Amino acid sequence: MNAPRDAFLHDKLNALQAQADEFIAVRRDIHKHPEMGYKEYRTSDLVAKQLTAWGYKVERGLGGTGLVGQLKRGTGTQSIGIRADMDALPIDEATGLDYSSCHTGIMHACGHDGHTAMLLAAAKHIAQKGQFSGTVNLIFQPAEEGLGGAVKMMEDGLFTKYPCNAIFAMHNMPSHPQGKLVFREGPAMASSDNVTITLEGIGGHGAMPHTAADSIVAGSAIVMGLQTIVSRNVDPLHMAVITVGAFNAGMANNVIPQTCTMKLSVRSLDRNVRKLLETRIKELVHAQAQSYGVKASIDYQRGYAVLVNTPDETEFARTVGAELVGEASITRQGPALTGSEDFAFMLEKVPGCYLLIGNGDGSGGGHGACMVHNPGYDFNDDNVAIGSAYWSLLVERFLPA
Repeated sequence: MNAPRDAFLHDKLNALQAQADEFIAVRRDIHKHPEMGYKEYRTSDLVAKQLTAWGYKVERGLGGTGLVGQLKRGTGTQSIGIRADMDALPIDEATGLDYSSCHTGIMHACGHDGHTAMLLAAAKHIAQKGQFSGTVNLIFQPAEEGLGGAVKMMEDGLFTKYPCNAIFAMHNMPSHPQGKLVFREGPAMASSDNVTITLEGIGGHGAMPHTAADSIVAGSAIVMGLQTIVSRNVDPLHMAVITVGAFNAGMANNVIPQTCTMKLSVRSLDRNVRKLLETRIKELVHAQAQSYGVKASIDYQRGYAVLVNTPDETEFARTVGAELVGEASITRQGPALTGSEDFAFMLEKVPGCYLLIGNGDGSGGGHGACMVHNPGYDFNDDNVAIGSAYWSLLVERFLPA
């Protein structure tokens, strides 16, 4: 970079660092008052109030508690969308922090409080000092944690009312050094499907198994058979996971239960593999059940889609990251994750990129050692400045003045 550009980036980082304490306080306030999906009333009020004060046009009620803040400037015809999630998880917090959750059984264990604070900090800087020409759509989404808030916002007209040429989102990731930006082109997060299998046999006395059709034996065979789908039907170069997370049957040692139920989590990083898994699971379950003389019913619920980052937008996001923090502080093609994210549905409608920001690797003590969805997790406040600086620079590079 040349000296003027170095000075520009230095000034931007300093400006975002100077206001970081304000938004760290906001982050901790949101952390202390977590809200579950579609119940983010307080958080939504806080976000809307700040965006309105900075001059954004704010529309609430998209996806229930979701909202969009829009800012137009200049004559540019392009538009960019940036999304942050707001919901918490049903977990009892065990951090012992001064700003721990005040609600029993609910906590921000995934960093959505930090994602919201980073985007708010960027929103203030963009409104007051941003040099851009075009339209900025800041999307604050409810109910990411398994409830499909992204789909609800789109059903309420998100991209019809606020069309975007590209859309971006960021998630913190423990185990990566704090502030490091990780990008990945192509499939980046897995699909997630939920399956409930019910086996109906013939109950009987444990001493006379020949008079019964044992649902437990049939279910046990199905559990083992399911593992062969991944090992024998899926291309070894493709990722697939079939996990039996629940197996419920019977109450007594001398009673053969009539009914057995199983609950499965099914994940993949390829849309065709996802279809294959569904087909083979249904075929195998019915065939195994019939071989043991029981009947099977399957409730196959498709959940989140495979999250696929588009090439051009990912390369653009990488370029901005390298400009801001330097090539040594980004990973250009990180590994795919087997977790799921409903930003995938937005990427099916609009090209874009979902990136990660390191929450800390534990090397400095404190942050980073605890993974998300853990009672001891906390978002790393050092990311408020760097995350908001990234969003601000992304807007200015996407919508040049």
